[in-house]
Amino acid sequence: MPRTFKIPQFYRSPIISTLKTARTAADPRKKDTSPSLLDFGYLRLWIPRNFGFCFGVENAVEIAYQAIADHPDRRLFMLSEMIHNPHVNNDLRRRGMQFLRSTMGEQLIPFSALVPEDIVIIPAFGTTLEIFAELEALGVDVRTYNTTCPFVEKVWRRSAQIGDKGYTVIIHGKRLHEESRATFSHAREHAPVIVIRDIAEANDLAKVIRGEEGRDYFFDRFADRYSNGFDPDRDLVHIGVVNQTTMLVTETQAVTGVLRRAIVNRYGPKDHFVDTSDTLCYATHENQEAVKVLLDRPLSLALVVGGYNSSNTSQIVSLCSEIVPTYFIRGADDIAGRNRIHHYDYAAKEVRTTVNWIPSDRPVSIALTSGASCPDMLMDEVIRKVVAFFEDTASFEQALAPYQNAPATA
Repeated sequence: MPRTFKIPQFYRSPIISTLKTARTAADPRKKDTSPSLLDFGYLRLWIPRNFGFCFGVENAVEIAYQAIADHPDRRLFMLSEMIHNPHVNNDLRRRGMQFLRSTMGEQLIPFSALVPEDIVIIPAFGTTLEIFAELEALGVDVRTYNTTCPFVEKVWRRSAQIGDKGYTVIIHGKRLHEESRATFSHAREHAPVIVIRDIAEANDLAKVIRGEEGRDYFFDRFADRYSNGFDPDRDLVHIGVVNQTTMLVTETQAVTGVLRRAIVNRYGPKDHFVDTSDTLCYATHENQEAVKVLLDRPLSLALVVGGYNSSNTSQIVSLCSEIVPTYFIRGADDIAGRNRIHHYDYAAKEVRTTVNWIPSDRPVSIALTSGASCPDMLMDEVIRKVVAFFEDTASFEQALAPYQNAPATA
Protein backbone atom coordinates (compact mmCIF):
# COMPACT_ATOMS: atom_id res chain seq x y z
CA MET A 1 0.00 0.00 0.00
CA PRO A 2 1.36 3.48 -0.87
CA ARG A 3 1.94 5.75 2.09
CA THR A 4 -0.75 8.34 2.82
CA PHE A 5 -0.04 11.72 4.40
CA LYS A 6 -1.93 13.96 6.80
CA ILE A 7 -2.57 16.96 4.57
CA PRO A 8 -4.68 19.84 5.95
CA GLN A 9 -8.26 19.45 4.78
CA PHE A 10 -8.34 22.97 3.34
CA TYR A 11 -5.81 21.83 0.71
CA ARG A 12 -8.19 19.12 -0.48
CA SER A 13 -10.69 19.59 -3.28
CA PRO A 14 -14.11 17.89 -3.49
CA ILE A 15 -13.96 17.90 -7.28
CA ILE A 16 -10.37 16.73 -7.70
CA SER A 17 -10.65 14.26 -4.82
CA THR A 18 -13.60 12.61 -6.57
CA LEU A 19 -11.58 12.24 -9.77
CA LYS A 20 -8.46 10.96 -8.05
CA THR A 21 -10.35 8.50 -5.85
CA ALA A 22 -12.21 7.04 -8.83
CA ARG A 23 -9.11 6.79 -11.02
CA THR A 24 -7.08 5.17 -8.23
CA ALA A 25 -9.85 2.65 -7.46
CA ALA A 26 -10.16 1.65 -11.11
CA ASP A 27 -6.45 1.72 -11.91
CA PRO A 28 -4.26 1.61 -8.78
CA ARG A 29 -1.07 0.94 -10.78
CA LYS A 30 -1.67 3.90 -13.11
CA LYS A 31 -1.50 1.81 -16.27
CA ASP A 32 -4.24 3.92 -17.86
CA THR A 33 -2.65 7.29 -18.62
CA SER A 34 -5.69 8.74 -20.40
CA PRO A 35 -7.00 12.04 -18.96
CA SER A 36 -10.25 12.53 -17.07
CA LEU A 37 -13.06 14.52 -18.70
CA LEU A 38 -15.44 16.85 -16.90
CA ASP A 39 -18.11 17.45 -19.52
CA PHE A 40 -20.22 20.51 -18.81
CA GLY A 41 -21.64 20.65 -22.35
CA TYR A 42 -20.38 23.86 -23.92
CA LEU A 43 -17.28 23.53 -21.73
CA ARG A 44 -15.12 20.44 -21.52
CA LEU A 45 -12.32 20.24 -19.00
CA TRP A 46 -9.60 17.66 -19.58
CA ILE A 47 -7.49 16.80 -16.54
CA PRO A 48 -4.38 14.56 -16.82
CA ARG A 49 -3.96 11.25 -15.01
CA ASN A 50 -1.15 12.60 -12.82
CA PHE A 51 -0.76 16.11 -11.41
CA GLY A 52 -0.58 18.04 -8.15
CA PHE A 53 1.17 17.22 -4.88
CA CYS A 54 3.85 14.55 -5.26
CA PHE A 55 5.23 12.26 -2.53
CA GLY A 56 8.00 14.67 -1.56
CA VAL A 57 5.68 17.67 -1.31
CA GLU A 58 3.04 15.81 0.71
CA ASN A 59 5.79 14.64 3.05
CA ALA A 60 7.04 18.22 3.48
CA VAL A 61 3.55 19.64 4.05
CA GLU A 62 2.76 17.00 6.65
CA ILE A 63 6.01 17.65 8.57
CA ALA A 64 5.64 21.45 8.50
CA TYR A 65 2.09 21.49 9.82
CA GLN A 66 2.93 18.84 12.39
CA ALA A 67 5.77 21.04 13.66
CA ILE A 68 3.31 23.93 14.06
CA ALA A 69 0.92 21.70 15.99
CA ASP A 70 3.70 20.24 18.17
CA HIS A 71 5.28 23.54 19.20
CA PRO A 72 2.67 26.31 19.68
CA ASP A 73 4.94 28.14 22.14
CA ARG A 74 8.23 28.04 20.23
CA ARG A 75 9.53 30.10 17.36
CA LEU A 76 9.34 28.26 14.04
CA PHE A 77 11.49 29.06 11.03
CA MET A 78 11.55 27.71 7.50
CA LEU A 79 15.03 27.84 6.00
CA SER A 80 13.45 29.10 2.77
CA GLU A 81 10.21 28.48 0.92
CA MET A 82 9.18 24.94 1.79
CA ILE A 83 7.84 24.40 -1.73
CA HIS A 84 7.41 26.81 -4.61
CA ASN A 85 3.77 27.70 -4.08
CA PRO A 86 2.79 31.11 -2.68
CA HIS A 87 -0.52 29.89 -1.21
CA VAL A 88 1.19 27.25 0.92
CA ASN A 89 4.01 29.53 2.04
CA ASN A 90 1.63 32.40 2.86
CA ASP A 91 -0.54 30.09 4.94
CA LEU A 92 2.52 29.00 6.91
CA ARG A 93 3.37 32.67 7.52
CA ARG A 94 -0.14 33.30 8.83
CA ARG A 95 0.43 30.50 11.32
CA GLY A 96 3.61 32.11 12.62
CA MET A 97 6.27 30.50 10.45
CA GLN A 98 9.19 32.81 9.64
CA PHE A 99 11.48 32.43 6.61
CA LEU A 100 15.23 32.75 7.08
CA ARG A 101 16.24 33.01 3.41
CA SER A 102 14.69 33.76 0.03
CA THR A 103 14.58 31.19 -2.75
CA MET A 104 17.61 32.89 -4.34
CA GLY A 105 19.66 32.67 -1.15
CA GLU A 106 19.15 36.21 0.18
CA GLN A 107 19.39 36.25 3.97
CA LEU A 108 16.10 37.60 5.37
CA ILE A 109 16.80 36.85 9.05
CA PRO A 110 20.42 36.39 10.21
CA PHE A 111 21.23 32.96 11.57
CA SER A 112 22.77 34.75 14.56
CA ALA A 113 19.22 35.63 15.67
CA LEU A 114 18.48 31.95 16.29
CA VAL A 115 18.68 30.22 19.65
CA PRO A 116 18.85 26.47 20.34
CA GLU A 117 15.16 26.37 21.36
CA ASP A 118 14.05 27.52 17.91
CA ILE A 119 12.61 25.07 15.39
CA VAL A 120 14.17 25.24 11.90
CA ILE A 121 12.62 23.28 9.05
CA ILE A 122 14.69 22.29 6.04
CA PRO A 123 12.59 22.60 2.83
CA ALA A 124 11.80 19.86 0.35
CA PHE A 125 14.69 21.01 -1.89
CA GLY A 126 17.21 20.27 0.85
CA THR A 127 20.10 22.57 1.64
CA THR A 128 23.84 22.81 1.34
CA LEU A 129 26.21 21.07 3.71
CA GLU A 130 27.63 24.47 4.65
CA ILE A 131 24.29 25.87 5.81
CA PHE A 132 23.44 22.64 7.60
CA ALA A 133 26.73 22.78 9.52
CA GLU A 134 26.32 26.48 10.31
CA LEU A 135 22.90 25.92 11.85
CA GLU A 136 24.06 22.90 13.85
CA ALA A 137 27.00 24.93 15.18
CA LEU A 138 24.44 27.33 16.66
CA GLY A 139 22.88 24.43 18.54
CA VAL A 140 19.75 24.46 16.40
CA ASP A 141 18.05 21.12 15.70
CA VAL A 142 17.81 20.81 11.90
CA ARG A 143 17.25 17.06 11.76
CA THR A 144 13.89 16.50 13.47
CA TYR A 145 11.96 18.54 10.89
CA ASN A 146 14.04 17.98 7.79
CA THR A 147 11.59 17.76 4.86
CA THR A 148 14.18 17.09 2.13
CA CYS A 149 12.52 15.06 -0.61
CA PRO A 150 13.67 11.41 -0.62
CA PHE A 151 14.19 11.62 -4.37
CA VAL A 152 16.52 14.60 -3.96
CA GLU A 153 18.47 12.60 -1.39
CA LYS A 154 18.66 9.78 -3.93
CA VAL A 155 20.44 12.15 -6.32
CA TRP A 156 22.90 13.03 -3.54
CA ARG A 157 23.62 9.36 -2.84
CA ARG A 158 24.10 8.59 -6.53
CA SER A 159 26.45 11.57 -6.89
CA ALA A 160 28.52 10.33 -3.96
CA GLN A 161 28.67 6.81 -5.41
CA ILE A 162 29.97 7.84 -8.82
CA GLY A 163 32.23 10.53 -7.32
CA ASP A 164 33.88 7.99 -5.05
CA LYS A 165 34.61 5.87 -8.15
CA GLY A 166 36.50 8.72 -9.80
CA TYR A 167 33.77 10.24 -11.98
CA THR A 168 33.08 13.93 -12.30
CA VAL A 169 29.45 14.82 -11.48
CA ILE A 170 27.62 16.88 -14.09
CA ILE A 171 24.31 18.28 -12.81
CA HIS A 172 21.60 19.07 -15.33
CA GLY A 173 19.75 21.88 -13.58
CA LYS A 174 19.37 25.57 -12.87
CA ARG A 175 22.54 26.71 -11.11
CA LEU A 176 20.79 29.05 -8.64
CA HIS A 177 17.82 26.80 -7.88
CA GLU A 178 17.81 25.69 -4.24
CA GLU A 179 17.88 22.01 -5.15
CA SER A 180 20.78 22.43 -7.56
CA ARG A 181 22.75 24.45 -4.99
CA ALA A 182 22.18 21.69 -2.46
CA THR A 183 23.14 18.91 -4.88
CA PHE A 184 26.24 20.86 -5.93
CA SER A 185 27.31 21.15 -2.29
CA HIS A 186 26.78 17.47 -1.51
CA ALA A 187 28.38 16.25 -4.74
CA ARG A 188 31.57 18.32 -4.45
CA GLU A 189 32.44 16.48 -1.24
CA HIS A 190 33.07 13.46 -3.46
CA ALA A 191 33.95 14.75 -6.93
CA PRO A 192 34.60 17.68 -9.23
CA VAL A 193 31.19 19.16 -10.16
CA ILE A 194 29.74 21.32 -12.90
CA VAL A 195 26.14 22.48 -13.52
CA ILE A 196 24.75 22.84 -17.04
CA ARG A 197 21.36 24.34 -17.80
CA ASP A 198 20.24 22.99 -21.17
CA ILE A 199 21.09 21.23 -24.42
CA ALA A 200 22.98 24.28 -25.72
CA GLU A 201 25.35 24.18 -22.75
CA ALA A 202 25.66 20.41 -23.12
CA ASN A 203 26.78 20.88 -26.73
CA ASP A 204 29.34 23.49 -25.65
CA LEU A 205 30.68 21.23 -22.91
CA ALA A 206 30.86 18.41 -25.45
CA LYS A 207 33.22 20.57 -27.54
CA VAL A 208 35.60 20.70 -24.58
CA ILE A 209 35.30 16.96 -23.98
CA ARG A 210 36.11 16.20 -27.63
CA GLY A 211 39.09 18.59 -27.56
CA GLU A 212 37.56 21.04 -30.04
CA GLU A 213 37.74 23.83 -27.44
CA GLY A 214 40.34 24.38 -24.73
CA ARG A 215 40.68 25.50 -21.14
CA ASP A 216 40.14 29.22 -21.75
CA TYR A 217 36.86 28.49 -23.54
CA PHE A 218 35.71 26.27 -20.69
CA PHE A 219 36.47 28.75 -17.91
CA ASP A 220 34.80 31.58 -19.82
CA ARG A 221 31.73 29.62 -20.93
CA PHE A 222 31.05 27.95 -17.58
CA ALA A 223 32.18 30.65 -15.15
CA ASP A 224 30.67 30.21 -11.64
CA ARG A 225 29.25 26.81 -12.50
CA TYR A 226 32.08 24.48 -11.52
CA SER A 227 33.64 23.46 -8.20
CA ASN A 228 36.90 24.93 -6.94
CA GLY A 229 39.97 23.42 -8.56
CA PHE A 230 38.07 22.06 -11.55
CA ASP A 231 40.51 21.08 -14.30
CA PRO A 232 38.77 20.39 -17.64
CA ASP A 233 41.78 18.45 -18.95
CA ARG A 234 41.60 16.09 -15.99
CA ASP A 235 37.96 16.23 -14.87
CA LEU A 236 36.15 15.68 -18.18
CA VAL A 237 37.65 12.26 -18.87
CA HIS A 238 35.30 10.23 -16.65
CA ILE A 239 31.82 11.71 -16.14
CA GLY A 240 28.31 10.91 -14.97
CA VAL A 241 25.15 13.02 -15.24
CA VAL A 242 22.58 13.56 -12.48
CA ASN A 243 19.74 16.03 -12.57
CA GLN A 244 17.70 18.55 -10.68
CA THR A 245 14.65 16.34 -10.18
CA THR A 246 12.15 18.85 -11.58
CA MET A 247 13.77 19.33 -14.98
CA LEU A 248 12.15 18.23 -18.23
CA VAL A 249 12.80 14.50 -18.44
CA THR A 250 13.33 14.45 -22.21
CA GLU A 251 15.83 17.31 -21.92
CA THR A 252 17.84 15.47 -19.28
CA GLN A 253 17.86 12.44 -21.55
CA ALA A 254 19.01 14.60 -24.48
CA VAL A 255 21.74 16.27 -22.38
CA THR A 256 22.94 12.85 -21.24
CA GLY A 257 23.00 11.61 -24.83
CA VAL A 258 25.10 14.55 -26.04
CA LEU A 259 27.69 14.09 -23.31
CA ARG A 260 27.82 10.30 -23.67
CA ARG A 261 28.48 10.60 -27.40
CA ALA A 262 31.23 13.15 -26.80
CA ILE A 263 32.95 10.85 -24.30
CA VAL A 264 32.68 7.84 -26.61
CA ASN A 265 34.03 9.87 -29.54
CA ARG A 266 37.07 10.91 -27.50
CA TYR A 267 37.80 7.90 -25.30
CA GLY A 268 35.84 4.93 -26.59
CA PRO A 269 32.76 3.13 -25.21
CA LYS A 270 34.14 1.69 -21.99
CA ASP A 271 34.51 3.03 -18.45
CA HIS A 272 34.46 6.76 -19.17
CA PHE A 273 30.71 7.40 -18.81
CA VAL A 274 28.41 6.13 -16.06
CA ASP A 275 24.64 5.84 -16.59
CA THR A 276 22.75 7.74 -13.90
CA SER A 277 19.30 7.85 -15.49
CA ASP A 278 17.87 6.38 -12.29
CA THR A 279 18.05 9.83 -10.68
CA LEU A 280 15.08 11.03 -12.72
CA CYS A 281 12.16 11.75 -10.34
CA TYR A 282 9.25 9.37 -10.91
CA ALA A 283 6.65 12.09 -10.15
CA THR A 284 8.20 14.55 -12.60
CA HIS A 285 8.27 11.84 -15.24
CA GLU A 286 4.69 10.69 -14.59
CA ASN A 287 3.30 14.23 -14.65
CA GLN A 288 5.08 15.10 -17.88
CA GLU A 289 4.02 11.87 -19.59
CA ALA A 290 0.41 12.40 -18.50
CA VAL A 291 0.45 15.90 -20.00
CA LYS A 292 1.75 14.53 -23.30
CA VAL A 293 -1.18 12.09 -23.45
CA LEU A 294 -3.57 14.90 -22.55
CA LEU A 295 -2.24 17.05 -25.38
CA ASP A 296 -3.31 14.41 -27.91
CA ARG A 297 -6.92 15.58 -27.38
CA PRO A 298 -8.42 18.39 -29.49
CA LEU A 299 -7.95 21.41 -27.20
CA SER A 300 -8.79 25.10 -27.30
CA LEU A 301 -6.26 26.13 -24.64
CA ALA A 302 -4.45 24.98 -21.50
CA LEU A 303 -4.43 26.35 -17.95
CA VAL A 304 -1.46 25.35 -15.79
CA VAL A 305 -1.72 26.19 -12.08
CA GLY A 306 1.32 26.64 -9.86
CA GLY A 307 3.86 29.01 -8.36
CA TYR A 308 5.62 31.20 -10.89
CA ASN A 309 9.00 30.12 -9.45
CA SER A 310 8.16 26.41 -9.64
CA SER A 311 10.58 24.60 -11.92
CA ASN A 312 8.46 21.48 -12.43
CA THR A 313 5.42 23.61 -13.26
CA SER A 314 7.40 25.58 -15.82
CA GLN A 315 8.33 22.34 -17.58
CA ILE A 316 4.63 21.44 -17.90
CA VAL A 317 3.96 24.93 -19.27
CA SER A 318 6.72 24.38 -21.81
CA LEU A 319 5.18 21.10 -22.99
CA CYS A 320 1.70 22.60 -23.31
CA SER A 321 2.89 25.78 -25.03
CA GLU A 322 4.31 23.76 -27.90
CA ILE A 323 0.84 22.46 -28.77
CA VAL A 324 -1.85 24.90 -27.62
CA PRO A 325 -2.25 28.46 -26.21
CA THR A 326 -1.22 28.11 -22.58
CA TYR A 327 -1.77 30.29 -19.52
CA PHE A 328 0.45 29.83 -16.44
CA ILE A 329 -1.55 31.03 -13.42
CA ARG A 330 -1.15 30.88 -9.65
CA GLY A 331 -4.85 30.31 -9.03
CA ALA A 332 -8.37 31.50 -9.72
CA ASP A 333 -7.54 35.09 -8.71
CA ASP A 334 -5.39 35.42 -11.84
CA ILE A 335 -8.50 34.91 -13.95
CA ALA A 336 -9.74 38.50 -13.99
CA GLY A 337 -12.95 37.67 -15.85
CA ARG A 338 -14.49 36.08 -18.87
CA ASN A 339 -12.34 38.23 -21.16
CA ARG A 340 -9.14 38.87 -19.15
CA ILE A 341 -6.52 36.63 -17.62
CA HIS A 342 -3.24 37.49 -15.89
CA HIS A 343 -0.58 34.87 -16.53
CA TYR A 344 3.15 34.38 -16.29
CA ASP A 345 5.30 34.31 -19.40
CA TYR A 346 8.06 32.03 -18.16
CA ALA A 347 10.38 32.72 -21.10
CA ALA A 348 10.14 36.49 -20.67
CA LYS A 349 9.99 36.24 -16.84
CA GLU A 350 7.05 38.65 -16.62
CA VAL A 351 3.34 38.67 -15.86
CA ARG A 352 1.13 39.50 -18.81
CA THR A 353 -2.56 40.14 -19.35
CA THR A 354 -4.40 38.54 -22.26
CA VAL A 355 -7.86 39.63 -23.37
CA ASN A 356 -10.47 37.45 -25.05
CA TRP A 357 -8.61 34.39 -23.82
CA ILE A 358 -11.68 32.14 -24.09
CA PRO A 359 -12.39 31.42 -27.78
CA SER A 360 -15.88 32.05 -29.14
CA ASP A 361 -16.24 28.63 -30.77
CA ARG A 362 -18.26 26.03 -28.87
CA PRO A 363 -17.62 23.69 -27.26
CA VAL A 364 -14.49 25.00 -25.56
CA SER A 365 -12.05 22.26 -24.56
CA ILE A 366 -9.57 23.25 -21.86
CA ALA A 367 -6.64 21.24 -20.56
CA LEU A 368 -6.27 21.90 -16.84
CA THR A 369 -3.31 20.72 -14.79
CA SER A 370 -1.00 21.81 -11.99
CA GLY A 371 2.54 21.51 -10.72
CA ALA A 372 3.78 19.12 -8.05
CA SER A 373 3.66 21.85 -5.38
CA CYS A 374 0.09 22.96 -6.12
CA PRO A 375 -2.73 22.06 -3.68
CA ASP A 376 -5.79 20.46 -5.27
CA MET A 377 -8.06 23.14 -3.82
CA LEU A 378 -6.52 25.67 -6.23
CA MET A 379 -7.58 23.45 -9.13
CA ASP A 380 -11.07 23.27 -7.61
CA GLU A 381 -11.31 27.07 -7.45
CA VAL A 382 -10.16 27.45 -11.07
CA ILE A 383 -12.73 24.89 -12.24
CA ARG A 384 -15.58 26.67 -10.46
CA LYS A 385 -14.56 30.07 -11.77
CA VAL A 386 -14.22 28.94 -15.40
CA VAL A 387 -17.50 27.00 -15.36
CA ALA A 388 -19.29 30.15 -14.15
CA PHE A 389 -18.37 31.91 -17.40
CA PHE A 390 -20.55 29.52 -19.42
CA GLU A 391 -24.34 29.41 -19.59
CA ASP A 392 -26.56 26.35 -19.77
CA THR A 393 -23.84 24.03 -18.50
CA ALA A 394 -24.34 20.66 -16.91
CA SER A 395 -24.28 20.65 -13.11
CA PHE A 396 -21.23 19.56 -11.16
CA GLU A 397 -23.15 16.47 -10.12
CA GLN A 398 -23.74 15.58 -13.77
CA ALA A 399 -20.14 16.28 -14.81
CA LEU A 400 -18.81 14.16 -11.94
CA ALA A 401 -21.37 11.35 -12.36
CA PRO A 402 -18.97 9.04 -14.28
CA TYR A 403 -16.56 9.21 -11.33
CA GLN A 404 -19.07 8.78 -8.49
CA ASN A 405 -18.91 5.37 -6.85
CA ALA A 406 -16.71 4.11 -9.67
CA PRO A 407 -16.11 0.35 -9.31
CA ALA A 408 -12.62 -0.85 -8.61
CA THR A 409 -10.94 -3.30 -10.96
CA ALA A 410 -8.94 -6.32 -9.96
